[in-house]
Amino acid sequence: MIDALKSLFRPQNTARTEVPQDVAVAALLIEAARADGVYDADETRAVKSLLRDMFELSEADADALHDRGDAAQDGAADVVRFTRVVKMALDEGERIAIIEALWRVVLVDHHRDPHENALMRHLAPLIAVSDFDSAGARRRVLAEMGDPDE
Repeated sequence: MIDALKSLFRPQNTARTEVPQDVAVAALLIEAARADGVYDADETRAVKSLLRDMFELSEADADALHDRGDAAQDGAADVVRFTRVVKMALDEGERIAIIEALWRVVLVDHHRDPHENALMRHLAPLIAVSDFDSAGARRRVLAEMGDPDE
């Protein structure tokens, strides 16, 4: 009995498997798209388009990656497992590009929901992007969309 209890606290020999980088990015994009409680066709197209461009994928491969990210996001308790992968695998410029992609998804409907704002404030530090750089990414996306900064 004591041995059984001790085994519960003994470190496991098997390493925890990390999510692949592309799946982590896809899951974060989907999380951003769902933040306002609506995941519509425009947001789905935006996520798939970003995945296609970011990872230089065919449309079919982008669809498959979207589905893998969706499944990973559905099965996750939180976003930390995805942000950890992004934070460790990418340099600062690439992490800022991910934040910009997240803002593209959030702003695809030309509206910033309070839940989307909260998610973006939560994600930026988790992937080691400053508030200043996140705000700059948001402004760039808004400028490209022709919207004034809100």
